[in-house]
Amino acid sequence: MTNKLWFQSGIALIITFVIILLVMQVQIIFDPFITIIMTIFFPVLIGGLLYYITEPIQRFLEKRKAHRLVSILAIFIIILIVIAVITLTVAPMVTEQVQNLVSRLPILQSEVQNITNYLLSQRERLPFDIDLQSVTQDALDMGTNMLSGFVSNAITIVTSTVSVLLTLVLGPFFFFFMLKDHHKFIPAMTSPFSGTFKQFLIELLYDIDRTLRSFIQGQMLVSFILCIILYIGYTIIGLDYALLLAIFALFMNIVPFVGPWVAFIPAGLLALIQDPIMFIWVSVITLIAQQIESNLITPNVMGQSLALHPLTVITIVLAAGNIAGFIGILVAIPTYAVIKTIIQNIWRYRTNLKDTMLTDISKTN
Repeated sequence: MTNKLWFQSGIALIITFVIILLVMQVQIIFDPFITIIMTIFFPVLIGGLLYYITEPIQRFLEKRKAHRLVSILAIFIIILIVIAVITLTVAPMVTEQVQNLVSRLPILQSEVQNITNYLLSQRERLPFDIDLQSVTQDALDMGTNMLSGFVSNAITIVTSTVSVLLTLVLGPFFFFFMLKDHHKFIPAMTSPFSGTFKQFLIELLYDIDRTLRSFIQGQMLVSFILCIILYIGYTIIGLDYALLLAIFALFMNIVPFVGPWVAFIPAGLLALIQDPIMFIWVSVITLIAQQIESNLITPNVMGQSLALHPLTVITIVLAAGNIAGFIGILVAIPTYAVIKTIIQNIWRYRTNLKDTMLTDISKTN
């Protein structure tokens, strides 16, 4: 039995866990390595996002016989043009709306207080007994905590000048080399192996790449289209801060299923303050946009490649938020999709892997 590969693999797995436990006990020794990993995490993340977003452009150009460096140069030029257009057109509008919102915060706070007082005065007419003051205060406290947490995080990010500069400098470098050498990654990772296990790794890495590409490209495109729909709808009904709310929805919709509901909260609150009838129109527009997105855009853009159940998404997002905060929420769904892909590949290769694990070591030598 000790000559069986499955037995020796089990022993190796146990030893691996013991090594991990020992490493955790002497974590101070590995702190420099952890610092290095955390330093390059955001540049790699930004570079990876840009790579998957722009990879279709590179593939389109290279299919038409464009050289690799020419396609990369074209992508960087396109990115610079997009940044310039956003800076000259969208940025001034967003800045103006942000300044207007900040200047009106005392008025908005007064309006919220008036609504709260009105609800408290009408609680006797409710058909059921509820401590409306406590519920309202809890909601206000939660909103205050969320706002203060957002502000403190924003201040932390801004004050971490070195980290921001490293991200801005290293991100494009990682992005460039991902565009240049992405075709070398899988061969380099699988070169030490051979036989069935090498084939398994090749298919696994290609499936992971396909999963990430499908999720990132699809979700970004869906979010962008939904942002445009919401901006047009909010503009038509005359909602204040329409562009700001649409951009907020763009970033929130990156998280499937949960993001749209989070994006609706500030839009609904501002609409309620502006005009109670406006809240109804915002709800209608949001509902229409969500129906278009879920029944028309997402099936045609992303298909059923991920097949994420809403309950699964909610559970993953809540767990990731408690573990790693907002960054955890952003990376939770793609991480789950990658783990799901790995399990599916192991299940597909289960027979071959089982035969490999049961082989006698002495017979392979």
